[in-house]
Amino acid sequence: MVTGDNINTARAIASKCGILQPGDDFICLEGKEFNRRIRNEKGEIEQERIDKIWPKLRVLARSSPTDKHTLVKGIIDSTVLEQRQVVAVTGDGTNDGPALKKADVGFAMGIAGTDVAKEASDIILTDDNFSSIVKAVMWGRNVYDSISKFLQFQLTVNVVAVIVAFTGACITQDSPLKAVQMLWVNLIMDTFASLALATEPPTESLLLRKPYGRNKPLISRTMMKNILGQGVYQLVIIFTLLFAGEKMFDIDSGRNAPLHAPASEHYTIVFNTFVLMQLFNEINARKIHWRKECL
Repeated sequence: MVTGDNINTARAIASKCGILQPGDDFICLEGKEFNRRIRNEKGEIEQERIDKIWPKLRVLARSSPTDKHTLVKGIIDSTVLEQRQVVAVTGDGTNDGPALKKADVGFAMGIAGTDVAKEASDIILTDDNFSSIVKAVMWGRNVYDSISKFLQFQLTVNVVAVIVAFTGACITQDSPLKAVQMLWVNLIMDTFASLALATEPPTESLLLRKPYGRNKPLISRTMMKNILGQGVYQLVIIFTLLFAGEKMFDIDSGRNAPLHAPASEHYTIVFNTFVLMQLFNEINARKIHWRKECL
């Protein structure tokens, strides 16, 4: 917590907010002491000195806007930990502009905040309520998960459809999935699927999960396993029906039909099976993280 208040007042508020925990090894400093520790004999700021302080620093009282910017820059430029720290800053005054702009995520107050602070920030809290930050994080993770869910579902459909259409066209000289059928799948089923997967409300369980890394790909390993596993399953079923379906159901083979002939009973079964598997896979696509509670 960086504030201009007295250090005793700041320490008391930090204790009530949970920033200071009993038994923790922490540091509470005033602005003058902070500057004395991070500057050398020439008055220059040294990153090595900042690295010795910020991991344990919990409260910085009687600080100036320059101290806030120095602390934010020092944490971002630090190499003490293996991963670079993501810094979020809240502010409402004009002097908070540099720190808000330097931070990875800047929160400005929509009511009490100045125009300079709003322009320098990334997110504006319209109600000036800090609990809105929790809602913003929850909704942000929900939007990210919604995109991942739809990608997991859509990629499964596309991979299976492309392989079936290409392989079927090469072997039987005509694709078992016609252009009109694929258009129906994309326009009707995928549209409703995207709405269903993208309109799920956020839950508090999203806050229990660790945040995504800066360089983490949008398609995770778990998603890739789900896509490949479901794709292989669907391809096995589709090819089984395509090349042995006429014997299983005692019907005429659609593979022997003339080119561009009307849809046969055989290929109708193949298409309906394909559509039903996508509908049930939509339920599977709602899970993109493997956790013990999924069992």
